[in-house]
Amino acid sequence: MSNVSISSEAPQLASKAGRGCVYSEVKSRLQSAGLRPTRQRMGLGWLLFAKGDRHLTAEGLYEEALKAKVPVSLATVYNTLHQFTEAGLIREIAVEGAKTHFDTKATNHHHFYIEGENRLIDIEGSDIDVASLPSVPEGMEIARVDVVVRLRRKV
Repeated sequence: MSNVSISSEAPQLASKAGRGCVYSEVKSRLQSAGLRPTRQRMGLGWLLFAKGDRHLTAEGLYEEALKAKVPVSLATVYNTLHQFTEAGLIREIAVEGAKTHFDTKATNHHHFYIEGENRLIDIEGSDIDVASLPSVPEGMEIARVDVVVRLRRKV
């Protein structure tokens, strides 16, 4: 195993966030999900999970990576986010056309989407009652149900 060096700012950022997600925790999460803890995955994983549950876009994570001096391309950020999604570490939420958000809270919950602000707010899964669902086509099963309630500011 190789040592991971993100930047000298990483430890300070963790303590400022108030919820330091130490490298060993990120490494453990990746390994538990069957992912090899590469330098890029470790760096992006630290950025994702060090600040607790949150929603962000690939572009937002890329900007954070640049500020933290994590050497990754935007393509690597997209690939890593999709790998994390497939491994069950994060959830992908499509809310506005091609705009995709990623959610570090992988448990069962839904979202408010604030139009015009491009912002998501969690709704606990127990706060939404999906009374009935349509019949599923033969050979298919429901993977999950995502509810996005769209909000806008009152005028």
